[in-house]
Formats: sequence, structure tokens, C-alpha cells
Amino acid sequence: MTIPRIFVLAAFVATLALLSSGFPSHATHDIPRSFSIAMPGYHYRFPEDHGAHERFRTEWWYYTGHLTASDGRPFGFQLTFFRRGIPPDQVKTHPSKWSIQQLYLAHFALTDLDSGRFLYADKLSREGLGKAGADTDRLRVWIDRWSVSMEDATSERQQLQAATDEFAIDLQVISGKPPALHGHQGVSRKGASPEQASHYYSLTQLATEGQIRVGTETFAVTGLSWMDHEFGSADLGRDVVGWDWFSLQLSNSTELMWYSLRRADGSADPLSSGTLVLADGHTQPLSAEDLTIEPLAYWTSPHSQARYPQRWRITAPSLKLNLDVVSLLADQELQTARSTRVTYWEGAVSATGQVGGAPVRGRGYVELTGYAERFTQRL
Repeated sequence: MTIPRIFVLAAFVATLALLSSGFPSHATHDIPRSFSIAMPGYHYRFPEDHGAHERFRTEWWYYTGHLTASDGRPFGFQLTFFRRGIPPDQVKTHPSKWSIQQLYLAHFALTDLDSGRFLYADKLSREGLGKAGADTDRLRVWIDRWSVSMEDATSERQQLQAATDEFAIDLQVISGKPPALHGHQGVSRKGASPEQASHYYSLTQLATEGQIRVGTETFAVTGLSWMDHEFGSADLGRDVVGWDWFSLQLSNSTELMWYSLRRADGSADPLSSGTLVLADGHTQPLSAEDLTIEPLAYWTSPHSQARYPQRWRITAPSLKLNLDVVSLLADQELQTARSTRVTYWEGAVSATGQVGGAPVRGRGYVELTGYAERFTQRL
């Protein structure tokens, strides 16, 4: 969530208006009858559930990770694909191969920690003539030559590829743990109404190897990545103006996912929640009563003038968890004018502290939305 990654929902309003003549211009909170809602009782099946779920309106595949080159040079990366289904009654009466039935967007970023550079790019494309798409029986999502995929339906290895003139990745990842389901049996609540939910799971231990390119330099890299996959059909609660999402991979072989839905007064919505993934792959759900996040330092973007937290204290007394989380580079802000039209901060972080009374260190990613502009648009 990264999702809560629902920041993309707001931007789809403007995007659809530009790309699809004849679509309604007004926003609506209703879920079209042609789409399903995330409800308890859904039974996950892998590897099929790594693929697309077209009966749900919105879906994303989110990868982040920390990489180290053979000479010790550190990098962070993000590669995200979004799918948006268009209700059949909004598709033109005589659809062609270029009709918009599925819309795809992608964000790609690389953090070069040695040089202090943050590089990013974004894409948008409609499904048609092979320009973009997603398989429904296995993991394969692409826009042009950006893609994530599995070799076949039985493979555990995933391939991540994306390239611009400035930077590129070509990575292979394989999971060391089973999928971690979030919320109640994989149903993650995002609002008080029953339909305000999504199906959400993560692969929290992806051993990673491959190559990255920065300018004309190519590096062989290894590291650890994280994948979020989420699909649903509803919006967030009306009083949510943004969120803070954390994914932390700790040295005791546990992982922490947490998202704090932020209200206009800065307080956390009671439905904020997370998951502790234990060393053996079992999960422990966490509610808003279990965990507290306190911002300790801030950075003001020279690009958007948004003021983002850059250091946090995370405490969970029942877990004897106390972590100090720090951004590894202040300027990791994305302004996605070519796709979702949302400005947000998504960056590499480090963590130190204690879990269960024992010292731990770790790395991760944090996503911050609603700081550059209030999250107010709705579908």
C-alpha cells in the first residue's frame, strides 16, 4: 500500500479525461457493477495470483530494493506498474484495437547513493497492439520495453527490466519466503465502508542479482528487494489526505510493512495497519493500537516546496520494537507529469534499533504522499 499505492487513483481522473474522449468527466464514488470488490473469503493461488485480476478496477505491482555493486557502490531502485480497468459501458460502442479497455502506467527510479543523484522516469500507455498489457495466468506486465515477468507458470524467478537514456536495470529476483498476506486473510481495509478494501500481499525477501547502468557505466549488482501486489476497486476514506508507507528488511530475518493513513489534522486513521513477517515466513498482523510512528526531522523539496519527514521513531511495545529510520538521500521526490500526475516521495532508508530486546539493523523504502498536494480527487 503501499499501497497503499492508491495515490494513482486520483490521477486517473485527469488521465482518463485526456486519453478517452466520451468518458464521463465527473467524479463518482460508486464502483461500477462490472468490477468486483475485495471481500473476505478470497483464496490466493500462486503463481496465478501474481498475474493480472481484470475483474478488479485497479491493480499495481511495486518493486523496491537495495543493491550493491561489485566495487561496493550502493544503489536503491523502484519499479512500479499500474493497471486501470475501464467499465465496459464507457468503452466506445465499436471498439477497435486502440480502444481503452485497460490503461497502464509505470514509474521507474534509481537512487545513486555515492553520487547523491536520484533519477526517475514514468510512462503511460493504453492496452492495444501490444504496447502494454498484463497476463492473467502468471506474472507478466509491460509497457513498451519496461517489464516484470516470470519465465513460465512454474518458475520462481522473476525478471525486472527498464531503461532510459540515463539509467537502466536488468535484474533477476527469487523469493526466500512465501507471499505474506496483509490485513485479514489478505484483505486490507482502507476505509470504514466494507467496499473500501483491497487484496494485498508482499514478497518481502527477494534475493536480487543482475546489472544496472548509470550513464555509460554498467555495474554488476546483488542485493535484496521487496514486491507489493495489490488489487481492488474502491477509493480511500473521504477524510484521508495522504499516507506514509514503510517496508523494512531487518537483520534478524524479519520484515515490517506499515501504512499510516493520514488525516487532515495529521493524525493517523484508526484503520492504519501493518504486518510483521517472521523469520519462518509466518505473519503477525499489526493494528493502529500496536505501533506508533513519530517524525523527527524534515526536508523541504526545492522542486515542489513540499515538506517531507526524513527521520522517524517507530515503536511497538508488544513486540519490544524500537527503530530509528533515516532517509539515505533527501531528494528522492518524483513528479510524475507523464503518467499519474502526482508528486510524492519514495526513497531508500536505513533502520537501527531493537526488536524483541535484541539489536537489529536494516534497510527499506518509505513512501510519502499528500505532502505536495492534498489527496482530494476522487473517482
